[in-house]
Amino acid sequence: MAAPVLQEATAPKRYRFTVEQYYQMSAAGILAPDERVELIEGEIIKMAAIGPTHSWLVDNLTRTVYRQIGDDVRLGVQNPIHLGLRSEPQPDLCVSRYYPGRRAHPTSEDIHFVVEVSDTTLDYDRNTKLPLYAAVGIAESWLFDVSTWTLERHTDPRDGVYQQIARAGRGESLASTTLPGITLAVDDLLR
Repeated sequence: MAAPVLQEATAPKRYRFTVEQYYQMSAAGILAPDERVELIEGEIIKMAAIGPTHSWLVDNLTRTVYRQIGDDVRLGVQNPIHLGLRSEPQPDLCVSRYYPGRRAHPTSEDIHFVVEVSDTTLDYDRNTKLPLYAAVGIAESWLFDVSTWTLERHTDPRDGVYQQIARAGRGESLASTTLPGITLAVDDLLR
């Protein structure tokens, strides 16, 4: 009797969704309208609940940026951005070009900068979302680390990594490199 032939072990493969399939699932009711999810590299990711500190900081950040922008800039708060065939993340804030009458999510070419407020999601934001933003060429991404009350400005994206990181703590501020008229002071965000 011949020895059984063993098949080579293979790892299970994940099915990666497209943005179009993601929207079809929503239209079909597979994803509830109020479900907090985003599409990252083809995977549907359940987003963390928005706690009171996170909400308060996003409101302060929105107010601070809104006061400094002009009419030719679009300010999106926790809205999707379209980053290719398989990604539609929802940064806490997105500052992009404004196109009157345009009804589409901003793309990487439109975006001046994005901001993530990280309280319970620091590892995910730092190791998943920021590399995604860098990979598609978003020139500037900001991260507010709630655990240390530190603001980080990530710039100079190359090969999925931001080459430059500037940090500011209490009593300090950072200016945008893509929109020089915008400066974020940590103390203003904590008022």
